[in-house]
Amino acid sequence: MENYNITDYGAIPDGTAVCTKAIQRAIDLCENGGIVHIPKGDFVTGAIFLKSNMTLRVEGKLVGSGNIEDFPVMGYPYEGLDQLCYASLINTDGAPHANITIEGNGVIDANGKALFDAEMSDARIKRGRAVCIRNTDTLTIRDVEIRQSPAWCVHLIYCKNVLLDNIKVHTKYDENGNKYEMHNCDGIDIDACKTVKIVNSLIASQDDCISVKSGRNEEGRRVGIPSEDIVIEDCTFKSGFGVAMGSEMSGGVKDVFVRNCKFENTHSIASIKAIRGRGAYIRNIHYENCTLVNRSTEFSDTKYFRGALYVDGFYGAAEFDANAPAEINEGTPIVDGIYFKDIMIDTIAGNAIYLCGLPERPFKNIYLENVKAHGKYGMKVKNIKNLQKINVAVTSDRLISGNRNVMSRMKRLKGKTAGKRRK
Repeated sequence: MENYNITDYGAIPDGTAVCTKAIQRAIDLCENGGIVHIPKGDFVTGAIFLKSNMTLRVEGKLVGSGNIEDFPVMGYPYEGLDQLCYASLINTDGAPHANITIEGNGVIDANGKALFDAEMSDARIKRGRAVCIRNTDTLTIRDVEIRQSPAWCVHLIYCKNVLLDNIKVHTKYDENGNKYEMHNCDGIDIDACKTVKIVNSLIASQDDCISVKSGRNEEGRRVGIPSEDIVIEDCTFKSGFGVAMGSEMSGGVKDVFVRNCKFENTHSIASIKAIRGRGAYIRNIHYENCTLVNRSTEFSDTKYFRGALYVDGFYGAAEFDANAPAEINEGTPIVDGIYFKDIMIDTIAGNAIYLCGLPERPFKNIYLENVKAHGKYGMKVKNIKNLQKINVAVTSDRLISGNRNVMSRMKRLKGKTAGKRRK
């Protein structure tokens, strides 16, 4: 495999010179199977565009320029709709691509704080991402650290056969622990993709750590590409809102497995968001062998956050009547088959478990097995058909007085459920 070192094409590793043209020239000249090499050093760049059958090997630091003039305006999906968006730091265009790898022990820093205010100044144009890969069959991202995106950090659109392995994603804090003053900065967004695996990775997010999506409302239903066959396992989540389904899910979401993951000071493990107008379905979603310990009180119980495990048909609604049915139409979503098994939760924010479907079409077949959960509030259930609970213990601060530590709470939960038989 031929190696294309960007310094051979004029890139300067001084953290100042903008090297977009040199890096893009190396990519353009890279032959099938070649490697574009980002060596040690700090390389500033605007938007770059990858192509099929290549590897981008990042050993140094790739830094966004901070100048919106270096990020052209393009049309591509964001928040479930085709919109005008600034280009991301690393992109593919809309044409079909195949066999792309991004790897190395370096850092991809989109310099989002510098871009955020500038990109927010024109409401017609949406913010770019750190990495946005579209319409690609066989994508691998491994070993790199990706941080400080002006919006969602890693956005995968219409891709299939994707592996993200041993990556680190940071969208809330910088290297020194200072909080980025930005919003709507998800870690990883899987958008109308098939066969995706995320393993051995760390995500510390300002918003959803991972979100599985598939278009919004009529446009999403018309495109009709679901997100399906997704595995997230052996990952650690350090801040944000856990692993979410929706709320843009109008092409459908199914067959998602979240396994063997640790959530530390995230506000939730799981959020299933299926609201009126979206239509389509969220089906066969599994969260298994996951733990959450959360000491953050940054959020409690709001329209955008309900608790550690939550399934919400009224996501984003400040006021709603869960007893007032609406007309069933193509925008009425279906939620069927949500499984929580071997889950341990201790949080001081929001509900331990919150399950609220739609009165006109109750969400159905929600299973809780071997779930031990403590929250500020306990468990709330509304408009759920066929809720099954096996070996479930839920406590709340209203029931437990005093200032107990995490271990004592967990021991209490364990003791409460010890000896119960499976029904």
